Amino acid sequence: MQKKEINIVCEKNNIPYKDLRIAQIKGARTLEELKKATGVCGECEACKENLTYIMKVVCGCNMVTFDDVKNQLDNGLNTFEEISKQTKAGTTCGHCKALVENIIKQGY
Repeated sequence: MQKKEINIVCEKNNIPYKDLRIAQIKGARTLEELKKATGVCGECEACKENLTYIMKVVCGCNMVTFDDVKNQLDNGLNTFEEISKQTKAGTTCGHCKALVENIIKQGY
């Protein structure tokens, strides 16, 4: 999977990327949770193109996935610093730090 530059996730409802990240930081993980929290339709071409990426990738700069972070949690790491050292999440622009911290807090 390659890094994507996303501005509008849902063209039908004009939902920006940052709204989905904020919802994820608050704990939304599934498509249904993201729909409820943000208003994305999940059906327009933009949603079909973008949602899988957003639901999979935690850190777009270093292409770190939710599973990468989960694996580190399963291996006993439990701080942002430990996980970022192993995965590089949050070491470029830092925008994903709050999401990684929420994943740690929730256990995924």
